[in-house]
Amino acid sequence: MASEVSSAPPTPASLPRIVAASLIGTTIEWYDFFLYGSAAALVFNKLFFPDSDPLVGTLLSFLTYAVGFAARPLGALVFGHYGDRLGRKKLLVLSLVLMGGATFAIGLLPTHATVGAAAPVLLTTLRLVQGFALGGEWGGAVLLVSEHGDARRRGFWASWPQTGAPAGQLLATGVLSLLTAVLSDNAFGTWGWRIPFLLSGVLVLIGLWIRLSVDESPVFKEALARAESRRAEETEKLPLVSVLRHHWREVLVAMGARMAENISYYVITAFILVYATTSAGVSKQTALNAVLIGSAVHFAVIPAWGALSDRVGRRPVYLLGAAGVGLWMFPFFSLVDTGSFGYLVLAVTVGLVLHGAMYAPQAAFFAEMFATRMRYSGASIGAQFASVAAGAAAPLIATALLDDYGSSTPIALYVIAAAVLTLVAVGVARETRHRDLAHVEAEGGESATSGQAAQAHTA
Repeated sequence: MASEVSSAPPTPASLPRIVAASLIGTTIEWYDFFLYGSAAALVFNKLFFPDSDPLVGTLLSFLTYAVGFAARPLGALVFGHYGDRLGRKKLLVLSLVLMGGATFAIGLLPTHATVGAAAPVLLTTLRLVQGFALGGEWGGAVLLVSEHGDARRRGFWASWPQTGAPAGQLLATGVLSLLTAVLSDNAFGTWGWRIPFLLSGVLVLIGLWIRLSVDESPVFKEALARAESRRAEETEKLPLVSVLRHHWREVLVAMGARMAENISYYVITAFILVYATTSAGVSKQTALNAVLIGSAVHFAVIPAWGALSDRVGRRPVYLLGAAGVGLWMFPFFSLVDTGSFGYLVLAVTVGLVLHGAMYAPQAAFFAEMFATRMRYSGASIGAQFASVAAGAAAPLIATALLDDYGSSTPIALYVIAAAVLTLVAVGVARETRHRDLAHVEAEGGESATSGQAAQAHTA
């Protein structure tokens, strides 16, 4: 039977540095990923799919956007496998280089007017590289922090890498908003859109400098040392095999938990740029500014939600967010339909605050579900496989529903259905708060960790 050992707490100086390294890296990677989504909604339909009518062009543009999500499970498998074998830090460096290189290359791409059909093919290829890199980034970043910290404040500290998503959204939207404000539509569509992509090259260099300065997770090093001491590497199962054998329930819970979180986020931040500009008559600049303000608030509330999950548990906070997002969808679209900037900001901000209640505890919640030597694989697989059905499809489905029905009602019902699914998944999950991540895995019986998780919630 598996036993628990206490985690050696990090020094006061080291943990903030580790959090900063994870946060800056995830911010850059999400900046790259979200930049593509915003550009897909605003200009890629004209630059890479000019022969289609505007809404169909947007659908095709979002299709290349979705391709990035399709590559994320592959990234989760590859990075999870080697992250559980070689360590979190090495794979995080590689993911940052891949993402930054692909984003920089997008900024150099010729458009359809220059090379014809080759342009969307090249764009799609680079989007695949982005998705592959991001599929490996999330698990490693949150684990590096989770495994350095202690159980008492893990929800708070592990929520900081989660703020990389709104920070990346904030940075991407802010750069685009600035460019659309100072450049004419013609200048932005001709060359201005390239600037944010090329800026990624500078950001990656900064991220690498910081990320290379931190040490490997002590929990992982202890687990690796134990495996080597008993010479288990020759017979040890692949992390993926162990995850699917011993933690398949946790993988399903993670996938279900991601549905409302992922779908609502991309409806609120990506699809809204289409809906607000086409159905509500709002300008691009106004829509971008609303997402900008909402993302700033989102960034601020995530650590607060994470800290709350340390006090009351991961599940209550997550369930609150899922229920809140579902209930907010009809008011959300009603506010956007007014065309008022103030109401648009309110709609986006409240939606993102409620989303944060799911996103903040997610890092600690998923990390606490899996044993150390399969944690990178388990957390990444659960999170990224869900992203294909959730985040990848959300802008496509929402845009198609808008095209077919000309109404926001089916889109609101779509998000509500996702919220119900998440409520069920998290509702049947065990509470994981206070679980010690530095436990000794059971010989051939990692599923015993589920029992430990069940016991931990009484602590």
